[in-house]
Amino acid sequence: MTALPCAPPINPKSPEVANYLKSNPQAAVRVEGNCDERGTEEYNRSLGERRALAAREELVRLGIAFDHVDTISYGEDKPAETGHTPAAWEKNRRDDFILLTPPGK
Repeated sequence: MTALPCAPPINPKSPEVANYLKSNPQAAVRVEGNCDERGTEEYNRSLGERRALAAREELVRLGIAFDHVDTISYGEDKPAETGHTPAAWEKNRRDDFILLTPPGK
């Protein structure tokens, strides 16, 4: 029987964030889902939410308690880079991990 390879993390920062939270059980994190400017505001808000929820699921899969991961979607409202180019759009499709201490605050 051949072992299947593990799927790569949804967000490459997820394992690092999970390790930090495991080492600091009093800490929690807020995942902020962001999108590029293309699409309607409603669509982008929904897409940012799906992105943040997927990152939370990844953290939970990596052993983080569900109640230590909060999510929010900013849609296209908080771009990492201004511009109307494929390079800018790529940088704006992201999750930001914000450290919260104590959980839920």
